[in-house]
Amino acid sequence: MSKWYNRPMLKVRKNFLYLLLVLLLTNNILSEEDPYIFIDKNAQQMVVVLIENKSLFLDDRSAYEDKIKEIFEPMIDFKRVAAGVMGRQYYMKASPDQRNEFVDVFRNSLLDTYSETLAQWENQDIDTIFPETRDFIDKKSIEVRQILNTGSSKYPISYKLRKNKDGSWMIINIIVNGVNLGLTFKNQFKALAIKNNGDIKKTLDGWVSDAGDAGISG
Repeated sequence: MSKWYNRPMLKVRKNFLYLLLVLLLTNNILSEEDPYIFIDKNAQQMVVVLIENKSLFLDDRSAYEDKIKEIFEPMIDFKRVAAGVMGRQYYMKASPDQRNEFVDVFRNSLLDTYSETLAQWENQDIDTIFPETRDFIDKKSIEVRQILNTGSSKYPISYKLRKNKDGSWMIINIIVNGVNLGLTFKNQFKALAIKNNGDIKKTLDGWVSDAGDAGISG
């Protein structure tokens, strides 16, 4: 086969490989979820739920908070957050079953705290702060900030998110009106563990969160 014949074939092959590389890179970029849009989209859905179910708040507080949890629960990496709340010392001491038990217990603590916070609102809205440049493609963690408007006051909310292997994001900590929920829960767990002389079982059995509504009121 002549060299003249090989040149166009090599060119076609190079162009094909180049196109394939571009498609792969483009697909990777598109698979990266925008953490700001992720937080804002779910927050606006939550506002709709809150407004549409105001009467339920008075009639059935538990059912009202459950509607908030339906949106909020899938957004959180409970396993990672619970491990952080236990702290390395007690996490390593706990058995795998005890770790899983605390994930379940802590899930209810955090969901109850957050839903109680949101349930205080009257004429509410949430504004997500979108920076001019949203550079998150190469980052493993990021902070997304919002302003919570209760109708009478405005409060800052900060979410810390961590990226999963598939490019999606999940919440690993929340700061509401200056109250760092992750740190608050961690301090509570440590104090309870010390009270129980490091006994993990007694600590889990006695766990009751006390973050309240983070100082938010309608």
